[in-house]
Amino acid sequence: MSEIRLRFPPSPTGYLHIGGARTAIYNWLFAKKHNATLILRIEDTDIERSTKDSIEGIIDGLNWLGITWDEGPYYQSDHISEHVESAHKLVETGHAYKCFCTKEDLDAKRQAAVSAKITYQYDRTCLNLSAEEISSKEEQKIPYTIRFKVPGGEGSLVFEDKVYGRIERTYRDIEDFVILRSNGTPLYLLSNVVDDIRDRISHIIRGQDGLGNTPRQILIYEALGAPVPVFAHMSLTLDPKKAKISKRSHGEVVTVQFYKENGFLPWALINFLVLLGWSPANDQEIFTKEELIQAFSLEGMNKANSIFNYQKDHPKFFTDPKALSINGHYLQTMPVEELAFLVKDFLQKAELWDDAYVNDKKEWFLSTIDLIRSRFHVLTDFAGPGRAYFSDDYEMDPKPVKKNLTKHEKIGEWLGMLADRYESLPEFNKEDAERVTRELADELDIKPGILINGTRTVVTGQAAGAGLFDVLMAIGRERVIARLEKFSREGLS
Repeated sequence: MSEIRLRFPPSPTGYLHIGGARTAIYNWLFAKKHNATLILRIEDTDIERSTKDSIEGIIDGLNWLGITWDEGPYYQSDHISEHVESAHKLVETGHAYKCFCTKEDLDAKRQAAVSAKITYQYDRTCLNLSAEEISSKEEQKIPYTIRFKVPGGEGSLVFEDKVYGRIERTYRDIEDFVILRSNGTPLYLLSNVVDDIRDRISHIIRGQDGLGNTPRQILIYEALGAPVPVFAHMSLTLDPKKAKISKRSHGEVVTVQFYKENGFLPWALINFLVLLGWSPANDQEIFTKEELIQAFSLEGMNKANSIFNYQKDHPKFFTDPKALSINGHYLQTMPVEELAFLVKDFLQKAELWDDAYVNDKKEWFLSTIDLIRSRFHVLTDFAGPGRAYFSDDYEMDPKPVKKNLTKHEKIGEWLGMLADRYESLPEFNKEDAERVTRELADELDIKPGILINGTRTVVTGQAAGAGLFDVLMAIGRERVIARLEKFSREGLS
């Protein structure tokens, strides 16, 4: 195989979208597997919508994910003159022509086609203008577009897409399309091809929504005498209602920045996104970087659209449950020292950090992180459900409060008695803490679970977690007793 060159060409009109990130990931994986070159090209010719902040947001998102590129970033706006020059070159070689039809003329013809219930196509009014007619119109300064001249006759354009297979479009189904506007600016259709030719792009991996443009772009490649790249179009990512995901419809949850801010690990997000539209040869879902590079292939890309299972305002899942599950897997299995380093940032943001956690309390901090991570799915959980381990200022989840506290009239009195038992222990360890808890339950003639669940709710504010007596050891005797006594005196006030 000759030199393989790919590109990721985002339009900087907002933060990096997870759909755009998935495109970048597929290109990056393919480049890594084949020792190829990946180019970052910012397609910033939409001047009104492209902003410096958006460009920085895209680059920051890629850097956070760990998606690297070999060349760039290049900027499409730096090459507009080259795009315009190519349009005029196509006129000179007979592959395009100047069209002086006004918008009003075209709208009238389009409306007539609608009324006649026929498909509208440009009728090539300007294709056969003589040189004299063209010169006359130019002397009158009549604005013109440049249209690509599609081959006539009964022929077809055929290409092989690596995902969707053989694609054929008859020439008569492709109208002569505009490549240069009347104000002299090139259309994306042309600019994209000219940039790909200049950057020597051999493979194009992009969204299925670009498939409709591919026949026209291939015509431009051929007319400019350039080799046609290999195309692989990714299936779309839809929501459960089969609507295409977008920031406008779904909000921040479809941006990479959202996952960074809400405690996702970069590789976990990559692992999740790559499975939206690609399947390995086996049932494996969790991959190391090396495994994923080795396993990835264009043949594994799915034709069927993938579903991003996000439901707005879901009481339990703030994003796709599978994404949370994958992130939780990495969070729960990575070396605890690496995890602690990441947790630090989120505790600092929540004003829960203590420098002692990297000094004399380092051993406690690492063991506590290791203890509580088993039920956590994102890094923000350590400052949320895990807040009680790092601060005495924490909220109680209403559900366990109702289930474990308010339904038992004497729970305050009982937990006060338990605090006394804990305080009287010569040594506060798991075994003795559990023993006196169960002994008190026997004396009160109640189930041990009433004391155990009540204690967990008061001491951590949560319904579940690691074993209670491991939890008590992590929080420490003084804080445990203080919290039980406070509840015994004041209740939930």
